[in-house]
Amino acid sequence: MERRSFLRGAVVGTSAAAFGFTLWQGAASAAPAQPGPGPYGALGPADANGIQLPAGFTSRVIARSGQRVGSTSYTWHNAPDGGACFADGAGWIYVSNSEISSTGGAGAIRFNSSGGITGAYRILSNTNRNCAGGATPWNTWLSCEEVSTGYVYETDPWGVNPAVRRAAMGRFNHEAAAADPVRKVIYLTEDASDGCLYRFVPTTWGNLSSGTLQVLKAGTATSGSFTWATVPDPDGSPTPTRDQVSGAKLFNGGEGCHYANDTVWFTTKGDNRLWQLNLLSSTYELAYDDSLVTGTAPLTGVDNVTGAASGDLFVAEDGGNMEICVITPADVVAPFLRVNGQSSSEICGPAFSPDGRRLYFSSQRGTSGSSSGGITYEVTGPFRA
Repeated sequence: MERRSFLRGAVVGTSAAAFGFTLWQGAASAAPAQPGPGPYGALGPADANGIQLPAGFTSRVIARSGQRVGSTSYTWHNAPDGGACFADGAGWIYVSNSEISSTGGAGAIRFNSSGGITGAYRILSNTNRNCAGGATPWNTWLSCEEVSTGYVYETDPWGVNPAVRRAAMGRFNHEAAAADPVRKVIYLTEDASDGCLYRFVPTTWGNLSSGTLQVLKAGTATSGSFTWATVPDPDGSPTPTRDQVSGAKLFNGGEGCHYANDTVWFTTKGDNRLWQLNLLSSTYELAYDDSLVTGTAPLTGVDNVTGAASGDLFVAEDGGNMEICVITPADVVAPFLRVNGQSSSEICGPAFSPDGRRLYFSSQRGTSGSSSGGITYEVTGPFRA
């Protein structure tokens, strides 16, 4: 898969830096976010789709597992999970993983400039529990396998080039990926109770076929300085990658990961935390911790995370009360939307369209609580610039 094959416009997704974010820039000592009035106001009553939204926002169903997408012949996959949007001329493409054992993979939906669905298709097949992932600056989607010896697959959102397994990025319980075009590395989270945070340093930026896998080293505190150390055996056999480097910092269930403006944010579900790496100072800290919230925590079950042009972070819940919460640059956390009647599901794959006016996400198991009941939504409204 050649880099030039994907130079088709700016990518906007879970790890993109295309918006020129300003979130918390220079705020290396900011306190963890606290509840407060959100920038969009209170949630209104549930709409016809069972979604509570602020005034001025509307939702629509884009796809349902086991059903054809729009007027296309493509049947949407079960258990939709991580996702991202890619610019496609005047339109865009939303890609989505399938967290199904053995046959997972990923699919894509193509939109025209007005948001109409013009196509849908598979971009990856017969892989294992494809959970989250991340977009690259050269417009590919990194689909990550959430199994103990999982791989990262680099896929073409246009479905033209075949997917490629990127073994050099390590074999472990992969979750999310976030590209850093400044340092020319890819950050990787590990979904394990004693997981690590990694970065992959490609030999050549834009080509993930070879490079060096490194792991973050730091103390046991919730803030401090960090360094990177090379993982001797990225294949993770017989010794798992997280156990190969003395002093590697352990995180309790790595989930979503997002890069913008010399900062990496990633979530850990085991302790309901959002972590912040300040890359210019090589320090880390907590951006959110539900145990440090004054009063009732609005955000629990932290999972996927993405960013908006405003610098706001949008964090999806796996559990909690099925919300996507917003965390503002002023360190205020508040619900942005709530999905009703789907308590046995989780929210996955939040991603903005290239113009920032539409937010896509999935309810992995929908109202049925089964992987065959997944629903993918679009929310449109006055997102702040």
